[in-house]
This record gives sequence, structure tokens and C-alpha cells, in this order.
Amino acid sequence: MNTNTRRPYIAIEGVIGVGKTTLARMLQPGFQADLLLEAFDKNPFLSDFYGDRARYAFQTQIFFLLSRYRQQQAILPTRHSVAHLADYLFDKDRLFARLNVTGDELTMYERLYEALAENIPTPDLVVYLRAEFDTLMERIAMRDRPYERRMEQGYIGALRQRYEELFAAYTATPLLVIETDTLNFVRNPADLEQVEQRIRAALAGAHQPPLLQLEAKTTPHINWRLPALLPSEPRSEANWQALGDFLALTTAVGEVGGELARHPPISPQGATEELRQSLTQAAHALEALAQRTGVSLTEG
Repeated sequence: MNTNTRRPYIAIEGVIGVGKTTLARMLQPGFQADLLLEAFDKNPFLSDFYGDRARYAFQTQIFFLLSRYRQQQAILPTRHSVAHLADYLFDKDRLFARLNVTGDELTMYERLYEALAENIPTPDLVVYLRAEFDTLMERIAMRDRPYERRMEQGYIGALRQRYEELFAAYTATPLLVIETDTLNFVRNPADLEQVEQRIRAALAGAHQPPLLQLEAKTTPHINWRLPALLPSEPRSEANWQALGDFLALTTAVGEVGGELARHPPISPQGATEELRQSLTQAAHALEALAQRTGVSLTEG
């Protein structure tokens, strides 16, 4: 059976450093799929988070939650007409939050997550890439991302345990577990072929889920509206829209950070047009939040 005709949505998961993004990119030509990749370089809090997890956990997690939500919403119009390969499962956001966020901030996160998760498309297959702790640490060291140099080994160990617990009880979608300690799908074409064939076999054996009758939505930008957390829960519209303005601001700041990482601003040509646009959007987002909360940005 040609699984390409099924236009599958495949989500690849696993602990930091296991090779999710690399595998998604390498599988993309064979499945003729659109890639859905996490934008780590756009999260302005990530580097600070690895230096001080307790202080920056909530900001980091909220940014990722909204970024992932916006990505998931963007694929709804083509969910059943185009194949998709993602290097994450939306459920992982809550896994990270419960590991890093505590107290009232976790309570607020949980309410927001529940409201957003109702509108997330379900993958046809989840691929869990497993690896032992030493393998993960070796791969993280090899890729040498600057913000990961400050990661504690204990954090990776705790994260790996949470992933094991998640997928030991996971029943939401068909699940394929692949042991990667002895695989090198970057340098060994046979390993990549083996992984691809296992995924195709899993898709062929999976029951096709019913079509989701979800309303296609425009990808939100500045001042987008948050859903009600609970239908019966009273809330202040102004307060929740202020949170929406804050999340829009963090997204805009992330765009600025991404442009700074890609194009150093100090050059004979000055700032790029993309950086100018990102800064302008961030300024508009900050002004919207200030107006919502009644704060003057000109006060000394």
C-alpha cells in the first residue's frame, strides 16, 4: 500500500538531543511532506531558562505553548490533503511544564493548555525515539548548541524519565517506539531506510482516524484572542486579553531574537529589513499591552 496516498500526519518525539529534527528533515523527501519544526531560536527566554530554570520557566513555557499552538492551527486547512512531518507532539508541552513550572503559574498554564489543546489536530502516528542517558548526552555535546551548554545532566535524566512515563501509558494515537542507541541515520543510509520502512509499516497497520470537522482558522498575530478557559468559569475579559497581548509581545520579541541570531545588526548596511519589521511589530505589541493595562510608556 502506498502510504503517501493517505497523506499522513506523523509526529516524531523524544528527549532533547535524540535526533527528532534531523530525522524529520531526512524523511521529508520520501513522504513528500510539509515540515513542522519547533522554532527554538525564536524563544527569547530559552538561554536564560537554562541558566536559571526556576526564574524563567513560566515565560519559556508559555512562549513554546503559544508557538506550538499557532503552528498546529496553521496546518488545519491542509490536514487531510498534504502529508505533515513534525519534530514534536503537542502533548510534550505539558510534560515540560509539569517538570519546570510550579504553584500558581502551573495552575494558570494548565487552564490555558486545556483551552488550546481542544483545537489541536491528532497525528496518524507518533514515533518515539528512545535513547539511553549516555547516548543523549553525547549527542547534545556533539551538536554544541550555545544555550544547551549550561544544561544540568540531572535535568536531562529527569526529562528522559518523564518521557518514559508518558509513552508507557500513551494510547491517544498509534505509537511506534524506535531504539536509536545503535542507529545512525545521518551517516548510514541503511539505518534511515530501516526507520522509514518501519514508519510506513506502522502507518499501514494503523486505523485511519475519522476526518476532523475543524474550522480552518487564520494564523493569529498581534492582539489575537484567547479562548474561554472553562464555559462556566467567570473571568475578566480585559485581564485575559492582557495575557493575550503579553503572549503576542513574547512572540514578537522572539522574532527579533531570531533575526539577530541570523543577521548580526552591526554591519555597513545597518539593520536588515526583516529586523526592522520585527522590531516594529514588537513595539506595536508592547504599546498594545501598555494601553490594555493603562500604563504609560513615557513615564519616567
